[in-house]
Amino acid sequence: MTNAIKLLATSVGASTGVILALIIAAIVAGMQLFGVGITGAIALYFVVWWIMLFAVLPFGVRSQLEDGDVVSGSEPGAPAAPLLVEKAIWTTIVAGLVFLLAVALMPLVGL
Repeated sequence: MTNAIKLLATSVGASTGVILALIIAAIVAGMQLFGVGITGAIALYFVVWWIMLFAVLPFGVRSQLEDGDVVSGSEPGAPAAPLLVEKAIWTTIVAGLVFLLAVALMPLVGL
């Protein structure tokens, strides 16, 4: 799966398409399986996606200092290769799962 995501991350169009398809699939699944309205599903997914983004961002980050290749004029602790497109795909996958879990648990807490 990691190799497939790395391959998708090389094309902006393909990665954008996959991200949008995963987002739509998660929102539609939440609406159909658990009866959430469209506005509530989009709002909840948006919040979950941003929280998951900040959880996923630090994974696999190596600083320029750790790589031994510090660019002149930059912070040595800055990422050598942030891999943001890959992280956006991973964030979307994780956010979809967390969103569906949250929507499934909502009736149990009375929401």
